[in-house]
Order: sequence, then C-alpha cells, then structure tokens
Amino acid sequence: MKFSISLFIIIFLNLQGCTNKPTPLKVQPQSYAMQNKQTNLKQTKTMDSEDDFEDEFAAKDSKEVSDPLSGYNRVMTSFNDKVFTYALDPLSRGYAYVIPEGIRESVSNVIHNIEFPIRFANNLLQGKFKNSADELGRFVFNSTIGIAGLFDPASSQLNIPTHNEDFGQTLGYYGVASGYHVVLPFLGPSNVRDIIGLTADAYTSPLVYQRGLKDYKIPNNYGQGIGIYAGKIINKNSLHLGAYESLKKDAIDLYPFLRDIYEEKRISDIAE
Repeated sequence: MKFSISLFIIIFLNLQGCTNKPTPLKVQPQSYAMQNKQTNLKQTKTMDSEDDFEDEFAAKDSKEVSDPLSGYNRVMTSFNDKVFTYALDPLSRGYAYVIPEGIRESVSNVIHNIEFPIRFANNLLQGKFKNSADELGRFVFNSTIGIAGLFDPASSQLNIPTHNEDFGQTLGYYGVASGYHVVLPFLGPSNVRDIIGLTADAYTSPLVYQRGLKDYKIPNNYGQGIGIYAGKIINKNSLHLGAYESLKKDAIDLYPFLRDIYEEKRISDIAE
C-alpha cells in the first residue's frame, strides 16, 4: 500500500514537471523598439553626415569665383599668354643676357623704393601703423645709405621688413567683395575691386603718369609712363626667367588655373 502511494506521488510529480515546462524566452516589444530606435539613430547620423557633406560642398560652391565674363577672360588669357611667349619672354632673356644680374637687382630696388607711397598710404589706411613706420624707415635708409634705392640696407643691415599693401587690399580689408573676375590686356588676372585699386594706386605711384600731377610724377606724358611700365615688367621678368613656364606646365586648362591662383593669392594678401 505504501509502495502504491509512493509510486502515485512520483508519477504525479513527473506529470507536473511535464506540464510546467519552462516558457521559452520571448523578445519583449520594448527590445524591438530599442533596436528600431538604434537603427533609426544610425540612419539619422548617416543622413546628418550626408547633409554635412552636402553643406560643405554648398559652402565651397558659394565661394567660387564670380566669373560671368569667362568667355572674354579666356580670349584675353590666350592673348596675354602669346604676348608673354613671343614678346615679353624673348625681350627679358635678351635683356638678362646684356645686363648683369646685380644691375637688374639694383633697378628693381630703385623701382620698389620709388613706389613707397603706395605701401605707406595703404598701411596707414588699414590702421597698420607699425607697418607704415617700417615702410617710412625703409624709404629713408634706402634713399640715403642705399644711394637713392640702388641698394637695400634696410633689409640687409637693419632687418626692417617690407609690407606690400595696395588699395585693392585696403578695400578687401574693409570687406569689399572682389566682384567679377576680369583679365586685363597685358596686365593679366584681376577683378572689379582690384581694378578700382589699380586706379587709386596709379594716382599714388610716382611712376604712373596722371594729367595735372606732373610735379609729383616722374613721366611727363603717357608715352613715358608706358615705357617705364614696360621696362619695369621686363626687368622683373628677367629676374624670374622660367617661372611662368614652370607655373603653367601644371595647368590642364590655363585660364581657370591662373584665375584661381590669382584669387587665392589676393585672399591670402588681404588676410595678412
């Protein structure tokens, strides 16, 4: 009897064990929600990254050079390139062959010294008084000790730096935009702001003839002014023979290559 009762209890417990099998683990709805949330977060980050990428390119596009005159500019770039290749460069090489480098460097020093008013005035206009003082000191020392600017003791002996500033940079310093890119005949790349700057600097420079300012100007007429400018360019190029060829050999398309180099340099000049 006792054995029967014990057997009954064992069978009953076994049946209970089979009936109360462990319930398989189920993923709660909250777990799916968390997964979806993480997935959505990743997608959002990806979209944000794509948006940032697009915004970056949009920002770059917004800084592109304003160039509605590209057709004209291309033609003028080609013209200037031919003038350089077939006229300026041969003249510069012949000039360099005849005139020793030391004399050509002295000519460059004299021209730089004479153009002191442009640098002095534009440093003042930008409130760069220390730079203006440097330019004034350079002019005094180079005009006296340097024998009318033939030599540059302000640099070699006194370590006074030069601060090249022009009116185009002054306008840019005060936030004036560059405007359309314009390639000028013989002068090369420029823009609307720098053309205005060139006009202002022409009144300041003693080397550029202006009617009504004969007492201040070295040339007495436009012909002399053009001659002085041509001599200045030939002398400058004779000291940098091969530089233009080295520059343009990397250009796939010459016009935008020169345009972008010019505009980037002017941005850098203004930022200094």
